[in-house]
Amino acid sequence: MNQAIICGRLVRDPEIRYTNGAEAKAVAKYTIAVDRMKDKEADFISCVAFGKSAEFAEKYFRKGQRVLISGRIQTSSYTNKDGQKVYTTDVLIATQEFADGKGAGTGQASSRPSSSNASADGFMNIPDSVDGEGLPFN
Repeated sequence: MNQAIICGRLVRDPEIRYTNGAEAKAVAKYTIAVDRMKDKEADFISCVAFGKSAEFAEKYFRKGQRVLISGRIQTSSYTNKDGQKVYTTDVLIATQEFADGKGAGTGQASSRPSSSNASADGFMNIPDSVDGEGLPFN
C-alpha cells in the first residue's frame, strides 16, 4: 500500500502550469514544511496536484498556511543538462484541505473562499444542482 498523509506549512505559493495538447490539464506544485517529532528540524515535502485540485491550490493556498494532504508517494529520475542523474520524490495529491482556521498562519486574513450566502455555522450553502463531482476533497 502506498499512502501518505501529511500536515505542514506551505513554503511558498503553489506554482501552476498547464499540459500541452487539446485538453490542457492544470498541474500545481508546492512544497510543505513538516516538523520532525523530536528535532527542531523540518522535512520539505514536494507535492503535485492535478486538474481541479491544482486550480484549487493555486486559487486558495498561500505561503505559511497549514494544510493537510493525502496521496501517494512517487519516485522518478531524469538526467539534467550537466548529464547527472537526478532522483525525485513527490506526493501525488489525492485530497488536500486547510488545517487551520481562517486567517491562521499568515498573520493576515486568509484567502479561503467565502460567500455572502454562508450560514451561521460558517458553512457555505451549496445549491442542490451542484453534484460535487471533481471537487478536490472528494
